[in-house]
Amino acid sequence: MHVEIEEPPRIVLSGTPREIGLQHGKQLYSQIKNQLTVYEAMFQHTSKMSWDDVLVLAEEFRATIARSTPDLLAEMQGIADGAGRTLLEIVALNCRSEISFGKFADGCSSLALHRRDRGRILAQNWDFTTRVQGNLALVEIIQPDKPVIYMVTEAGIVGKIGFNSAGVGVCLNAIRAHPCLSSKLPIHIALRLCLESDSVDTAVQKLSSLGGVASSQHILIADPTVALGLELSPLGDDHLPEDEYGMVTHTNHFLLNRRVIEPPWLSGSPVRLARVRELAREIVDSKVLEGGGAELAGTVLRGQIFSDTCDGPQSICWQEDPAQPKIVRTATLFNIVMRLEEGNLGAEVVFGKPGSGMESSVIKLPWR
Repeated sequence: MHVEIEEPPRIVLSGTPREIGLQHGKQLYSQIKNQLTVYEAMFQHTSKMSWDDVLVLAEEFRATIARSTPDLLAEMQGIADGAGRTLLEIVALNCRSEISFGKFADGCSSLALHRRDRGRILAQNWDFTTRVQGNLALVEIIQPDKPVIYMVTEAGIVGKIGFNSAGVGVCLNAIRAHPCLSSKLPIHIALRLCLESDSVDTAVQKLSSLGGVASSQHILIADPTVALGLELSPLGDDHLPEDEYGMVTHTNHFLLNRRVIEPPWLSGSPVRLARVRELAREIVDSKVLEGGGAELAGTVLRGQIFSDTCDGPQSICWQEDPAQPKIVRTATLFNIVMRLEEGNLGAEVVFGKPGSGMESSVIKLPWR
């Protein structure tokens, strides 16, 4: 029987930081409640941390966010008030990558591609525990004197994967490495700051000016003129430029950054990276993306790259491994393909595993 993944809520947030947060918290009340239940269990399983211990660490990050990005702390307070939760619970959601210390089984394969004379294509599969599938949301954020943001996020989290009206887009690849420093920015705050920027250059400068990030992660960022892989760590960053094919590709291990201790983690990450590059180069060589309409890139990339199940379960389209505990059992939860092209900005999102026959229908961003 054909059963599609249910489409997530679509919400529009606007006003002051507190107003944006209140709207977020009220509209995603039940999803935030469920998120906290899921993450409490995940933190206990992956990091052996009680919820009280999590909130102690969240307080350290609260102080950092208050110092570096007070508007986003005000937004988190609004989320907490709107959802009937405490501020530290919402901070914990926004620092989930740091609190877990890289022990979650995030997968994710990302790709930036130069489409000749038409800007950049930015795309990824986001792979994570299936228990958060029902807590995802499509969010539009309208703020005075800032680009409009269109993103896919987890309920309660202020910054994730998407693009803005200035043509800046971001993808995320988790990296497992040490150390983690609570005096620096959580990665989801860094993603939000990128989405509030009007170019790749201004985003990079903003993150640098605020002292960098707390945990090791890769942000693939692009605008219509350039794509750049940001291998970020609390001990310093390295940047990956576009290669001879006009591409930047990444999975879940650092390619350049040797400043941190990165133990072996996902054995499939190098295999996936090679596979993404192989399939993407075939597309470039075929010149199939050089013509066609706005939807062509999404159709081609989903069909030829992001539905690929070669070398599963840790394939580009990640398959659940029944040998893993259910709390951390990973699968591809959504695919996004963004067009960062002057006069043709937009994205297509599919929830569930693309090409599986059980994914959602294609959702266009902006949706209104």
